[in-house]
Formats: sequence, C-alpha cells, structure tokens
Amino acid sequence: MEFIDRIEGLEALYGAASVGSQRKVAQHLTPSYRHWIEASRFCVVSTVGEGGTDGSPRGDDGPVVRVLDPLTLAMPDWRGNNRLDSLRNIVTDGRISLIFLVPGSQIMVRVNGQAKLTADEALRDSFARDGARPATVIVVRLAEVYAQCSRAVMRSGIWQRDDAAGLPTLGDILADVTAGEMGGSDFDVDWEKRSLAALW
Repeated sequence: MEFIDRIEGLEALYGAASVGSQRKVAQHLTPSYRHWIEASRFCVVSTVGEGGTDGSPRGDDGPVVRVLDPLTLAMPDWRGNNRLDSLRNIVTDGRISLIFLVPGSQIMVRVNGQAKLTADEALRDSFARDGARPATVIVVRLAEVYAQCSRAVMRSGIWQRDDAAGLPTLGDILADVTAGEMGGSDFDVDWEKRSLAALW
C-alpha cells in the first residue's frame, strides 16, 4: 500500500474547493453563526498536546458554550472522569477545534481557535447550578467559524436512526478490557444512578 505524502499529490486526487466552501468562513461570530451555536447543546472538542490528540464530547441542558463576545466563547468544564485529557492539552498547547451539532439539523458548525483554561471565581460562579459550579472554564478565542458540509450527516442518517440495540454497555467494555476485574451489569446499574445524581 502506498501513502500520500505530498500536498500536490493529495490535491491532484480532488477537484478545486467550491466558492461557497471558501466564502462561508468568518473570522468572528456573525449573527447567524451566533444564533446557531447558541442553539447547540452538544459539541465535540478536539485538542492537541504533548501526549497526542484528544477528542472529547461536551454537552449541557442549555447552550453548551456561552458567547462572551464575537471572538470569545466560554465552556464550563462540568463533572467527568477526571482524566483531564483535553484540559492538559489546552494548558500545554492551546490549539482547539469544536464541532457543534443540533439534533435534526443536517449542518454542523465548526470553530477553530486558541483556548485557555481559567479558574476565575466570578466566571465559575456565573455558571453555577443546583449548588454546583464547574472546576474550570475553557475560554476559546475564535480564529475562524464555518458551517460544515451536510453530506456526512445525510449519508449517515444519524437523526433518523437508533442503532443502539445490542451494543456493549460501559460495564461490558470495562469487563472486557480488565478481564472481568471491573464492570459488568452491576456496574451499569450503579453507574446510571451515580451519573444522574452528579451531572453537574
């Protein structure tokens, strides 16, 4: 198998980028991009650091990020597993990409920029809910924002499908990886209860 190792060779395999794909890119949040992002409750965060790359899902029961101004987004870091993969990358590198999704919409919106992590008391307090507040807040300085082509969502039919039946649970995966030392059906029952009790 041969691999492509030159940009010229790559570009020769594809046609030129469409005019629309170039013109849709903005260097700040336009009103329509702001409206779209504020409707999103879920995004995927991609970072890079000394340990490699990381992709992490983020979700909330309202906007997943807060727009501070046309160039700045703030994302509370709610409770998770404390691996801190994305956060370590942000501290050491700062490059970040986000893909925002809205159920039912065929398009996605992408943001590329630089992120910093803060434990600013006032900002953390502004996100407080149900007696909890995020340990930190990710502040993203936007470099570009653009709508992603809808073909991936259209091909997958993701909003019209439910393929979850028969998939391994988290307990099944843990039992598999740890040769039965952890996980199993009891883990799944307890995990759901623990998660629902500690979403924030």
